[in-house]
Amino acid sequence: MQTVTDLLPAWFPSGASLAQLITSALVVFLALHVILGACAYAIWLERRLSAWMQDRVGPNRVGPWGLLQPIADGLKFFLKEDYTPNHVDKAMFMAAPAMLAVPSLIGFVVIPWGGTLDLASIPFLGLTGSVKIVGADVNVGVVYMLAIASLAVYGVALGSWASNNKFSFLGGLRASAQIISYEIPMGVAMLAVILMSGSFTPGEIIASQQASTWNIVQQPLAAILFYVCMLAETNRLPFDLAECESELVGGYHTEYSSMRFALFFLAEYFNMVAGSALFAVLFLGGWSLNPFAGHFGGDLPGAGGLPVVLAQIGVMAGKTFLVLALGIALRWTLPRFRFDQLMRLAWEGMIPTSLLVLTCTAVFMYFGLTQWMWAGSLGCLAIVWVVGPKLPRSASPNAKIGLLGSRFSPA
Repeated sequence: MQTVTDLLPAWFPSGASLAQLITSALVVFLALHVILGACAYAIWLERRLSAWMQDRVGPNRVGPWGLLQPIADGLKFFLKEDYTPNHVDKAMFMAAPAMLAVPSLIGFVVIPWGGTLDLASIPFLGLTGSVKIVGADVNVGVVYMLAIASLAVYGVALGSWASNNKFSFLGGLRASAQIISYEIPMGVAMLAVILMSGSFTPGEIIASQQASTWNIVQQPLAAILFYVCMLAETNRLPFDLAECESELVGGYHTEYSSMRFALFFLAEYFNMVAGSALFAVLFLGGWSLNPFAGHFGGDLPGAGGLPVVLAQIGVMAGKTFLVLALGIALRWTLPRFRFDQLMRLAWEGMIPTSLLVLTCTAVFMYFGLTQWMWAGSLGCLAIVWVVGPKLPRSASPNAKIGLLGSRFSPA
């Protein structure tokens, strides 16, 4: 009697490979829909959190505590007129929101939301073997995330150019320069983590942290650099120079309306969720509960039955939520940079600092002093603190200009 697997072509995966394929497809399907819902309620969280920080009430009319407000906002976007101005390049104008949203939706597939599941622990299925709870367990997962994050600039640049609007064009120029600049320290800080773990695979980076110490403890300066760059890559305050309303009306999405504007809006939150999950993997030990598990023991195992995997997924979701909430709180805490300050921070501050951190990591790894990496990171911070002010800098745009005849510059 033929089974379903007998009807499949010879090249199709079978056995353990088929089980992993089905699991990966299920993880992608569930994670995509959970993240879509999380993005909607991240907007609700931002509005409630900002209201709490500003001593306001926030959305509280649609449903209990305003929990149905994201649904009302979505319906409003669908019912708005989808207006296309006559002066735009219609083909590129329509393609730009999708070019921004699609990369943000496919970045999370390499995030390991859980460890290894023992299939025998699932009742009523009678399966054996084990599968990894990840969409795509590729050995260049971290590089994939960095590459996908860099694609966002194309959607922004295309939308700004196609809008044929001076404010949109200025926003696109700013976004392009900003993303290209902050990708460098982000990638270098990521390289420091890769150098410590010896792997590009997110799952193995988590395992290396469980075997010793979380990277946020060992590499606090790299964690700060990565987090700041993550905010810049997602155009979040204080780095939202591409769309700052006080200067550019709305920036690159000034001419957009209805669901095309909503795609730009949601893509920002897609990137925030994916970036927060990646930060949890690289620096917070993924599903690990004990920052010093390698020294004191007592942590969630990397593999186990269904209850263990569900606990791992819960820990990962909790860490992602906390990192996301911190980014939202920073928006309502820090003022926006001026654009020259933004670029100076990247090229004169963060890029040299990230190279210093990478060099320090390489030296410590060469001499086998991995357990003292935290001291090296603090040493890098001390070097930046002492040497930084003594380095030559470009002329300050805030320098006072002498005015002939004034009391500050007498003739």
